[in-house]
Amino acid sequence: MLSVIDCLMLFSPKNPLFARREMTDRLSNGDDNEIILFLESTYSFKIRTEIIDEIPFQFQKRDVLFKTVLNENETRKLHYFLRPVKRGVYEFGAINVYAISMIGLAKRRFRFEQGKKVAVYPSFLQMRKYDLIAVSNRFYEYGLKKIRKIGHSTEFEAIRTYFTGDDPRAINWKATARRSYLMVNNYQDEISQPVYCIIDKGRVMKMPFENMSLLDYSINASLALSNAILRKSDKAGLITFSKKVSTWLPAERKISHLENILRLLYREETNFKESDFENLFVNIRQKIKQRSLLILFTNFESPVGMRRQLPYLRSLALSHLVLVVFFENTELSHLLGSHPRNVEEIYTKTIAEKFSYDKKLIVKELNAYGIYTLLTPPGKLTINVINKYLEFKARGLI
Repeated sequence: MLSVIDCLMLFSPKNPLFARREMTDRLSNGDDNEIILFLESTYSFKIRTEIIDEIPFQFQKRDVLFKTVLNENETRKLHYFLRPVKRGVYEFGAINVYAISMIGLAKRRFRFEQGKKVAVYPSFLQMRKYDLIAVSNRFYEYGLKKIRKIGHSTEFEAIRTYFTGDDPRAINWKATARRSYLMVNNYQDEISQPVYCIIDKGRVMKMPFENMSLLDYSINASLALSNAILRKSDKAGLITFSKKVSTWLPAERKISHLENILRLLYREETNFKESDFENLFVNIRQKIKQRSLLILFTNFESPVGMRRQLPYLRSLALSHLVLVVFFENTELSHLLGSHPRNVEEIYTKTIAEKFSYDKKLIVKELNAYGIYTLLTPPGKLTINVINKYLEFKARGLI
């Protein structure tokens, strides 16, 4: 009798529960994206609910389960976060809601929003974060360094009235004589300098750190850096290559250019081929005539691997300012700081120290040929590469 009463209470009302999933149209790769489940009950009594959200298979999670109690005619929101580590199209399944009365002898299942697809794009959340930092000038809170401006800005902007604190060396004496009060020349940073992000898509960029490949780290950093470049009124361009150059986007200054960069980065995929630096050099020599800053995202695991590409990097450095960005193996950090207790651990730590030493040797050798380098942990890539760009601007190298 109780079972019959329980079933009548649960199954008699028509559509007593409603659920929907609230989320953005695009997910940001490598970031925590908020997902909201909206629940509404029109039952005339209190019910217990179990909610199972069928998230995309790429996350390999089967535990997105929530248990909550809904009073009569109550609405509620449930929050959780998903962190994708690969770009592409993700498909959500249904929202399964199980209603249980206080008697607890039966369950009624409801299914909502089946088959919703969403695209995972390069990290636009990270790009927006650094964009807001730049606007508010709160660099210190996020590890961005303030670079002291060396020398004097050389691009003339206008003549204006002198104010206390202005550099006396900038006084324009001819304009002062005509106006009978002090006038100064106003200068600004040189702008419209071409800056290209060059991303290696070869097999060396397939290596994962914290479940995300080096290629995806580089793509996220390139998007944030391109936004910073455009905010600084420079021109941002994009090149990707492996066996051959696959993407070539000329440097432009328009803010709308950022959407073109985002769409191109979304489609990039790595492969297991050896990257052809000679083909890259030939394309750059033919297509980039103006001196530019070339930021190359790649990875060298040994000095021997770097020396195979060194002739092409040296040739590029003759005509352009070249910054080679490659990665520390953060998986070895715990080995380098450990205290070996047996012969096997001694061997393991020795090998880890050899890998770490090779990375530092690569930096030293590239610097000896006038090629700038940035050796960085993957997790700090975006902060460090933006810092390096701002340093080059402050030093007047571009």
